[in-house]
Amino acid sequence: MAREQGRKLVAQNKKARHDYAIEDVFEAGMVLTGTEVKSLRAGRASLTDGFASIEDGELWLRGVHIPEYSLGTWTNHEPRRARKLLMRKEEIRRIVNKTKESGLTLIPLSLYFKDGYAKVEIALARGRKSYDKRQAIAERESKREASKAMGRVAKGRID
Repeated sequence: MAREQGRKLVAQNKKARHDYAIEDVFEAGMVLTGTEVKSLRAGRASLTDGFASIEDGELWLRGVHIPEYSLGTWTNHEPRRARKLLMRKEEIRRIVNKTKESGLTLIPLSLYFKDGYAKVEIALARGRKSYDKRQAIAERESKREASKAMGRVAKGRID
């Protein structure tokens, strides 16, 4: 059987980009059991409460909910278990050095299959305050309005 090609998105943490200021993004592989892979291929996962932590020089993904596989037997997995992330030592060292900086945390942005392998995109992020969130929304709205106005001017319709 031929290996899958391309990228198939399973889950995305849309609220993370609103709640956090993203500093840097990394891609990591995951150590999964068979029923977890089958559940992910069915498109079932939730990243909302997920975060990554570093213990003994290893990266762990916690709080990510991958529901039990419906056709699984006694070999089924625990839905919110800690999952080991696979990255190069140099990248992990770089992440460790950056997380020592106060206020930075590791959050999962998306979970996907890339060429048949389960991957997670994790980000070094700084939490936003509510006024920062409002400011980001205002900036995004003003950019959208400016581009609409430029489009109207380009088409010759000035209101």
